[in-house]
Amino acid sequence: MATLPGGIQGLYPEALSPEQLEKLRGFKIQTRITNEKYLRTHKEVEWLISGFFREMFLKRPDNIQEFAADYFTDPRLPNKIHMQLIKEKKAA
Repeated sequence: MATLPGGIQGLYPEALSPEQLEKLRGFKIQTRITNEKYLRTHKEVEWLISGFFREMFLKRPDNIQEFAADYFTDPRLPNKIHMQLIKEKKAA
């Protein structure tokens, strides 16, 4: 581990061997593929994120962190997502 500017500890990619860099590249690619598969099979994630952004852009809150906390802890949110999934299945 190397010391980055500001005293932060981290890894420099230059410190990795070519073999390690290739393994890291493969790991990153595999992680992206796995994440993509997960998102494609869990449409509720898309609905959660798009719903949050839609509401945020419509309401334009001054305190986004507070807005996000309120949005994601709304007890009606699971039902909203469930209803959107049902609506999507019926349309398919």
